Amino acid sequence: MAKIKLMSHLVAGYPTDELALTAARALVAGGADILEIQLPFSDPSADGPAIQSACTEALARGYRTADGLNFIKTLHEENPSITIYIMSYGSLIYTPGVHTFCRKAAAVGVKGMIIPDLPFDNDEGLTKACNENGMENIPVAAPSMTPERLKKLADAGFSHIYAALRAGITGTNTMIDNHTLEFLKKVSAGGSKVYGGFGISNGEQSAALASYVEAVVAGSVFVRIIAENKDNPTVLAQKLTEKVKELTHS
Repeated sequence: MAKIKLMSHLVAGYPTDELALTAARALVAGGADILEIQLPFSDPSADGPAIQSACTEALARGYRTADGLNFIKTLHEENPSITIYIMSYGSLIYTPGVHTFCRKAAAVGVKGMIIPDLPFDNDEGLTKACNENGMENIPVAAPSMTPERLKKLADAGFSHIYAALRAGITGTNTMIDNHTLEFLKKVSAGGSKVYGGFGISNGEQSAALASYVEAVVAGSVFVRIIAENKDNPTVLAQKLTEKVKELTHS
């Protein structure tokens, strides 16, 4: 079977600057194609306990947005061929000004923005600011959308759409069934390429999704590995690399 394309999620600054860098390098070494770097946020409404805890821990040691951008800059300089997206929430983008933030993000190597709480058709100028800075806005589609709204998003002309495979928070197990696959078909109906994730943690899920998406997205599974092994960087890196290989070669 051909390698499955993977977008791997990582919380910037968690649990330390050094270990976050170790984790990112391990994800790349395992074969991750895209790094989705989350800027820690105090109320991550779409995220489950693992990512919420990681954000809380990073913020508790004074981690700031500027630190996250510096982290991304380092990753981009080390791995210029790896696509890097920022995942965050609207207030972090809006507070400094959407255009200002996008300019700073593009300058450190970011190629796209995933901001779940900014609706695709009321995004505070995010799509425009991304386009003006050589990035793309990647809106989020959810199964809870009405058919009319989902069609409107699918037909809106975005290069990529992030499909959350179920409603609720991420981190718990997601069943890949006919309803999931029908949802993915609707998301891609307008020609957008689809990134699919939310609760993806094993190779069986990844393989079931692979032919329906541009890339499989996994996040909480990596954050949990980091949390469980942060006292042993060598084991942490090894387990992250092994998990990426499982998700991309099943």
